[in-house]
Amino acid sequence: MRTTITAAAWIQGKWRNKEEQRIQVLDLILKIMVPLILSVCFVVSIKVGSFNGYLQLLSSKSFGSPIMALGAGFTLAYLAFQIVRTVLWWRYKSYPLSPGPLPRVTVIIPAYNEGAMVEKAIYAAAASDYPADRLEIICIDDGSKDDTWTYIDRAQKRCPELIQAIRFPKNRGKKEGLYTGFTRGRGEFFVTIDSDSIIKPDTVRQVIAPMLQDPKVGAVAGNVKVFNRVRCLMARMLAVRFVLAFDFLRASQSMYGCVTCTPGALSAYRGRALKPVLQEWRRQTFMGLPANIGEDRALTNLVLRQGYFTVYQRSAVVYTMVPETYRGLVRMYLRWDRSNFRENWVQVKFIFSNYRKKHWLLPIMDFFITQIEFPLTYLFLGMLLFSFFLYPIVMVKFFAGLGVFTLVWMYYYISQERDLEFIYGILYSYFAFFFLNWVQPWAFLTVRNDRWLTR
Repeated sequence: MRTTITAAAWIQGKWRNKEEQRIQVLDLILKIMVPLILSVCFVVSIKVGSFNGYLQLLSSKSFGSPIMALGAGFTLAYLAFQIVRTVLWWRYKSYPLSPGPLPRVTVIIPAYNEGAMVEKAIYAAAASDYPADRLEIICIDDGSKDDTWTYIDRAQKRCPELIQAIRFPKNRGKKEGLYTGFTRGRGEFFVTIDSDSIIKPDTVRQVIAPMLQDPKVGAVAGNVKVFNRVRCLMARMLAVRFVLAFDFLRASQSMYGCVTCTPGALSAYRGRALKPVLQEWRRQTFMGLPANIGEDRALTNLVLRQGYFTVYQRSAVVYTMVPETYRGLVRMYLRWDRSNFRENWVQVKFIFSNYRKKHWLLPIMDFFITQIEFPLTYLFLGMLLFSFFLYPIVMVKFFAGLGVFTLVWMYYYISQERDLEFIYGILYSYFAFFFLNWVQPWAFLTVRNDRWLTR
């Protein structure tokens, strides 16, 4: 027995040494590649005219007409705020774990037609290194038409003291599932996890840590990564996109306590921040119809409106399933964009008010840049496409410049993930330009459509 343990320890130690060597080699490659990539970007941008184009924004010629002044002014404002975001992202640090006694926590997992994946999500939550007497897991089957309930019921029977299973006779929507968990849960804090998402053992501790450290924090966004990233090219591209869209943006927003969306895949809420707004959130309507999608963004807005901070915890990691087909990706983005348009209208009603005593300026700047980006982007995109027909050389310069500045964006990914899969982010930029640019305008035109579109 002792020999077996010694051999196992030797193998494990050898594996760790190889892993450490691999990481050291990868770090060395990245240290060489990052300056090289930035240097190539600088040289190529000068050759294709992209760099000179940005310098010309500072000249008086760029403000020679109203439309040119609008474009130049927005571009300069966007670049300036991007620098601010970069500084904030660079300064961001996760909240440390609280050394004191841990509070009671309720984990809520709503599920609909999830199949076997929901069982993995439940077991991952049950395997948390959190005191069992301070943890409860509530899983709600929202009237699934497949075998989802079979997996939920089996998990509950294996851990009856930890897991509470609830079954709706018919589909009521994800919001009703969450509401049931919020009202039945006995925790001081609530953690919500999607039924297709897997958390790490320390995630529950990590995601509530900011609220234990700071009583002004009302909600926390987790670090969402892609679970099925190795299965197809689409998932690999989205894995890079998630780092840029979620980690970079939420880390910078966290520095001024205004993360605009605590995601359904993993979020945590202070019970006192939830109770006053639950009924309003449950009964929310938009343009005369129930607001059935974007429940995470809607709840974040209601927490922010009360004056609480919403922050990001990078060390609270969750792995979630992403679409593997173009059709699935479009449906996901349509749902996100429609709910974002709705919640932007909700946010504008309080973002300029005296809803918080400090850290109010940067949220306003963030909101302004985000809102003006949508109409101006598509205005100038139309002008760009028109110029392609008049001056074909513009097309060559544009697509060369797109690749160059995508490489600059990849610096954020490389710095955070320390791997070489940033190449999929470059592919995504071209894929998004050709195949996804229509999604946001269509979402705006069909904003009243509140169908979930998946499952």
